[in-house]
Amino acid sequence: MKNHNEIFSVIMPAYNAEKTIYESISSVLKQTFTHLRLYIINDNSTDNTANIIKSFNDSRIIYKENEINLGVARTRNIGIELAQGQFISFLDADDIWESSKLEKQAIAFDNGWSIVCSNFTPFKDDGISFSERVSSDVITYKDMLKTNLIGNLTGAYDAKILGKVFQKNKGHEDYIMWLDLIKRASNAYCIQESLAYYRISSNSLSANKFRAIRWQWNIYRTEENLSFWSSILYFLYYITSAIKKRAG
Repeated sequence: MKNHNEIFSVIMPAYNAEKTIYESISSVLKQTFTHLRLYIINDNSTDNTANIIKSFNDSRIIYKENEINLGVARTRNIGIELAQGQFISFLDADDIWESSKLEKQAIAFDNGWSIVCSNFTPFKDDGISFSERVSSDVITYKDMLKTNLIGNLTGAYDAKILGKVFQKNKGHEDYIMWLDLIKRASNAYCIQESLAYYRISSNSLSANKFRAIRWQWNIYRTEENLSFWSSILYFLYYITSAIKKRAG
């Protein structure tokens, strides 16, 4: 049965996130825009993640457990399949939202955009923050080929207009999804303030720079079917952007 109070569907995959998931869930439930459902998919965690999730007494939480570990893309896809809201957004179990994030995105959607993201701030477990990740207010497909300008923890899209888009079980799965979406929408709107906090962990999949480089090249050639020389051009943009991010 469709829940007419569910305007935003928030997808949260969780795997062995006992140290961080309480703060992540709380940041969703504290949103000033309250018409949401939070879909938490536990990817067969072996720590205390399940008990922490179950400690929340909020009817907006929909909780599912994978019988086996499926990985982050397939786990997010379970949430996307279950989602009933018009707008689909994402938050991993170690990242955090500002309380006004969804409210400000709802205003942008009301203004006619079908993809809305925001700037965000990376931080480490020790509390040290890095420079705010900033994008231009309007993001095009060509912009996205140069580097991923839509942080998955900030992005939301209108599934009623664009349809549901699922993530592939490949490296940079979120980037591939946003590329697909922005081709459908032509562009995206980026709110010019930091509305989310991205936790940098040494255990993060994206922390392996050489693997990330290989994934990026495969996206250009296999997913986007760019020519060799176009791939070289955008790959140079990508490397330059990665160096700037690292320096920041």
